[in-house]
Amino acid sequence: MRLAFRRNGLKRTVVTACGLSALLAASVTTGSGASADEPRPGGARNPSLNGPVITLTTVKVGAPGNPSVGILPFKDALYRSCADAPSLKECLRVGGVPYRYEIGQLEVTVEQWVAFLNTVDPDGRNRLRLYDETESSTAWPKYGQINLSPSAGTGRHYSVAFPQWADKPYGFANFLRAARFVNSLYNGRLVSKRTSSKGTFNYVTYQVALSPQTERGMYELAKPKTTRVHRTGFVLPSQDEWIKAAYYDPRGGGTYSYWKYPTNPGVFGDGAATAPSPTVLAPGTGEVTNAATQPLASYHADGKAAPSWCPQQLSPEACSTGNPLGFDPVIYAQAYQGSLSAVGEARTTSPWGTLDQGGNAVEWTDTITAPPSGQSSLRVWRRLHGGISNAPAYQMWPSAVGLQPQDNVFYNHTYPWLGLRIGVIGD
Repeated sequence: MRLAFRRNGLKRTVVTACGLSALLAASVTTGSGASADEPRPGGARNPSLNGPVITLTTVKVGAPGNPSVGILPFKDALYRSCADAPSLKECLRVGGVPYRYEIGQLEVTVEQWVAFLNTVDPDGRNRLRLYDETESSTAWPKYGQINLSPSAGTGRHYSVAFPQWADKPYGFANFLRAARFVNSLYNGRLVSKRTSSKGTFNYVTYQVALSPQTERGMYELAKPKTTRVHRTGFVLPSQDEWIKAAYYDPRGGGTYSYWKYPTNPGVFGDGAATAPSPTVLAPGTGEVTNAATQPLASYHADGKAAPSWCPQQLSPEACSTGNPLGFDPVIYAQAYQGSLSAVGEARTTSPWGTLDQGGNAVEWTDTITAPPSGQSSLRVWRRLHGGISNAPAYQMWPSAVGLQPQDNVFYNHTYPWLGLRIGVIGD
């Protein structure tokens, strides 16, 4: 995933998340990308408990020991194994997972993230750099999701910028922020756990009272190359866990049992011909208005406008010109087109029942990878997947294996489409 533009005059801007793949989406009954009932994630404070309680629903991913497949980064092809790929050196084996696990049905929302911020930073001092000023609606009208009020009471300094943002994915995550969120869950108190099913999909719904403890838990943040410390609990998905949940069809659909998109099997080698339809968003709320069109994903299809909205409380001028980067209106309009849509409203499911793994926000995994050629090996690089609402269809392919430094401060300021989805391993 790269955001490339010239800062010396900003004569040319390219905002494209390179190397981000989408989550698989399958049909509930036929394997063709059927829609699911619209879920509503929770993030509100429960006064009967001691802290903020959030509700998270996961899907169960079975078929342990499924075969992996070979991919060449960003190539429109899939191989039964790397031995079949034209370049063995570049080929990556992905998607095979030898155990059962769970992955979030939805991306983590702004409402849930605000509950987390007020839990771990009740004084609003931002010691852990979990918040950036560009996340505010004042600094960035169109994309600002969260406001920070220094004068608010303890545990209330952070708030959802506008009500319309509550059910959108949090979009300013780096790996360290995401890992701290997981640690807050891991160290938190399990209030309830409920299983359910619909068709072939199996779900687990957790209510968790968040913990203020973020530096230790599933991840030891004192170690830059931290990996999972425990065999059971909340995690960030690994690259293989993410890809399997998005693309692997246990019923054998697709190519070698893998789909091209998290929304539908597609056809490898046909470019974007079998890509899902792009979402259309209500201009003042970001709600999906064409959910009846299936399969569907929030991405920027060629020849069509990117899915976009801006809070209706703002003026058209603020939405089209206000930005913290100093871009003039023309450059800004070219660079920042796509917007995040309400989670789950595209309704197209992966083979396991997840939503929005294709498009919307790109998502962090905890998989460490080597840096790109010529880049510093002193930083820790991690894989990301899923495509974004501002990027073309190819970023939803399983071969879109994006990578970024886990602590990219530049992206914290400039990139409003970086999200996360939790996972669960063990019991």
